[in-house]
Amino acid sequence: MNGVRQTHISMPEKVKEIIGTLRAAGFEAWAVGGCVRDSILGREPEDWDITTSATPEQTKELFSRTFDTGIQHGTVTVLLDGEGFEVTTYRIDGAYEDSRHPKEVTFTRNLKDDLLRRDFTINAMAYSDEEGLVDIFGGMEDLERGVIRCVGNARERFSEDALRILRGVRFAAQLGFRLEEETREGMEALAPTLQKISAERIQTELLKILLSGRPDMLRTAWELGITAWFLPEFDRIMDTSQETPHHMYTVGEHTLHALLNVRPDRVLRLAMLFHDMGKPDLKTVDEEGVAHFKKHALRSEEIARDVMRRLKFDNETQRKVAVLVRYHDYRMPVQGKYVRRAMNRIGLDLFPLYLEVRRADVLAQSTYLREEKLADIDGVEALYRQSLARQECVTLKDLAVNGRDLIEAGFRPGKELGVVLESLLEAVIEDPQLNEKSRLLELAEEKKK
Repeated sequence: MNGVRQTHISMPEKVKEIIGTLRAAGFEAWAVGGCVRDSILGREPEDWDITTSATPEQTKELFSRTFDTGIQHGTVTVLLDGEGFEVTTYRIDGAYEDSRHPKEVTFTRNLKDDLLRRDFTINAMAYSDEEGLVDIFGGMEDLERGVIRCVGNARERFSEDALRILRGVRFAAQLGFRLEEETREGMEALAPTLQKISAERIQTELLKILLSGRPDMLRTAWELGITAWFLPEFDRIMDTSQETPHHMYTVGEHTLHALLNVRPDRVLRLAMLFHDMGKPDLKTVDEEGVAHFKKHALRSEEIARDVMRRLKFDNETQRKVAVLVRYHDYRMPVQGKYVRRAMNRIGLDLFPLYLEVRRADVLAQSTYLREEKLADIDGVEALYRQSLARQECVTLKDLAVNGRDLIEAGFRPGKELGVVLESLLEAVIEDPQLNEKSRLLELAEEKKK
């Protein structure tokens, strides 16, 4: 077959077994797509997809355990020892009516027809141990050059499935590749069709970009007019300057640098994406020409919640990210009681992430007072760790008394009880040595009077 190259790929035994069974029955069968790409790059494939000339019914006859995954599109999942592998019949996609799915598919006996419908050359290669690598569209060359290029005409590929626009940016971010020029032009021209893609799909691709080694590929997405259709808030920060000695970038460029400064954790990367999104709404410039963004953290939190709801993020992610955005600029004197109070406000689960957010933020600012700012964060972290080591009380659940204790001491159940407990906690945060049941009950009695 034209395009066959000798490249050995180590496939899992179960994948070999499925391909071998199909071939022994007289059908063609290959590993295809991302697993081939990742294997060539020395990366661990997330899953292994198989393409075959066998129809879904013929595939099902050859294996004892299968279930229909996307039978209308030719996909059957084959189960071997409880592990599932998608096996898809060679197909030609019909007209795409919703910028996402073909209205109908036609099965074919020709592997080239199947590879031709795929998005990018690096994802349009097939492999079998018997025949080696099938690379009809120059995928190997593009891997070697570090290029993301569409199979065939870029505008056609993106008009078939608009999500491919974001996938292209995502692959570039994950692999450290550049976008080929015709592919870039196609993305820019078809960007408005992203409006037709579901929020869940957008969220998945955005997260993969953010968690990659190149979250700053969002800059390219902005340049090509892509973010305008699913994250217009990002476009606003890219256009907002910061005339202050503390900053040397626009809000957007600062955000991109902050993303690079924090480890690839979903909550941390989302917090850095949103942390300054409220600045465009609150920018003022004084008589000296210095910009101010007072209370931008609260506005940023509102925007973060709006965007995450819009993109269908789960509630727990929304909660954690919103708290970190609200407190990203929260500073305190480097003293134990103030750090304990911050631990109470921010939450013990999120306080270490808050420290990471503050560091990433400072490192993305100008060098003005940078060493002093970082020393301040180090001091706060030292006191936080000291407080943990001493098991100091910073939450109601660690208080030496509870509501039942107060009721037994003569307090009435109700709202007043909560107020007393909060005041006792505040006293313990101020002086951790007070966290003894007898001392706290004495304090509570005093408050009764």
